Amino acid sequence: MNVDETIAAIASAPGGAMRGIIRLSGPDVIGCLSGCFQSDDCRDLTGLDRPTVLAGLLQVSLPIGELPCDLYLWPGSRSYTRQPTAELHTIGSPPLLESALATVCAAGARVAEPGEFTMRAFLAGRLDLTQAEAVLGVIDAHSERELDVALSQLAGGLAGPLTRLRNELLDLLADVEAGLDFVEEDIEFISAEQLDGQLRDAAEQVNRLADQMTSRGESTGSFRIALIGWPNVGKSSLMNALAGHRAAIVAETAGTTRDYLTADIEIDGLKCRLIDTAGVAAENESEIAAKAQASTALQSRQAHVQLLCIDATRRINAWECEELERQQPEGRILVLTKTDGVRSTDLHFPAIETSSHTGQGLAKLRQAISQRIVDGLSEETSVVAGTAIRCRESLRLASSAIARAWQAVSDRIGDEIVAAEIRVALDEVGKVVGAVYTDDILDRIFSRFCIGK
Repeated sequence: MNVDETIAAIASAPGGAMRGIIRLSGPDVIGCLSGCFQSDDCRDLTGLDRPTVLAGLLQVSLPIGELPCDLYLWPGSRSYTRQPTAELHTIGSPPLLESALATVCAAGARVAEPGEFTMRAFLAGRLDLTQAEAVLGVIDAHSERELDVALSQLAGGLAGPLTRLRNELLDLLADVEAGLDFVEEDIEFISAEQLDGQLRDAAEQVNRLADQMTSRGESTGSFRIALIGWPNVGKSSLMNALAGHRAAIVAETAGTTRDYLTADIEIDGLKCRLIDTAGVAAENESEIAAKAQASTALQSRQAHVQLLCIDATRRINAWECEELERQQPEGRILVLTKTDGVRSTDLHFPAIETSSHTGQGLAKLRQAISQRIVDGLSEETSVVAGTAIRCRESLRLASSAIARAWQAVSDRIGDEIVAAEIRVALDEVGKVVGAVYTDDILDRIFSRFCIGK
């Protein structure tokens, strides 16, 4: 993407409408429009230095010859991209909009790439990466909840504190490296006590910001993980193992769980709610059992991920065979439990082998749950969730680097190590606010936008 080129695109939604929009941005916006747009008052466009609205006609290569438009102009200092920007508002007919776009491109603009307007806003410092991704979340929101989450993210709140933290780390790094440059001189740029204190403060700040990002992610709600299966296959034990504490009563007697139980956990930065359901029974011998089965069916349908648990110490039964033979629902993971016991089941389906007693397979299961959640997210929700995961991971790495720097100061192992760890922290914080970025990160973010945004 060349930011010195003037770009144009249809910015309104596809299809016919009362009004359509052609958006332009770049250094030669005025030059492009001066040759093809004439305002009703014949005003010269070159001298405009503030936001302006003009009614007029745009020349088009159609039998009508001229297209009535309202032209909105913003100078670079007042625009989204920090470049001269314009919008032509006209009749929302697709052929008319295509002709209008062809006109401005013939006058010197080129068709914008997906997300290029927002990319320019990011490169100009109008948005950080978190907010840039939130723009896509707002555009694609299909529900009020998704819109609220995206608007919260777009409003920011983290960019300012993170930028201040980054500046403090830069100052700290400058002092440490100055000391290294003048190591043979009797000059102390920063004492060990000051360095220790500032690193402690930096660690507190980055951890606090990570907590804020986590709490922001909570507004999206928890992802529901339902454990389903025959009675006494180890669902409750598996939930306790995943939760890290006793959330469900475990007993050898089948049918111990009559109503569903829940436990909240976090997997790879995703808030999840484990749901231990009543075991599926072939026949409901009582009204209570029937209600338990109905509850299990409901929780299973509402879950983002289903863990179909099968006991490895016995042969599979008819219900399990039927479940395995039919097409597996999206979001279902087959889990083989009790694999530390005597193996009797030989599945011909891919399953994750686990043991609640030894911990075998739990890490792999968590990874599979996380991946299944991300894969199952709609595009607009994954923008917000993906942003939270990316930012939390960068803040976690920054926190670890600061902790290592502080430990290096405490152990007096050399300011070279301290400086190196501070640089790592700076890079990770910079990735969140966009001060440090790589082409692959930018490509992943902005390629998801539609043209015109």
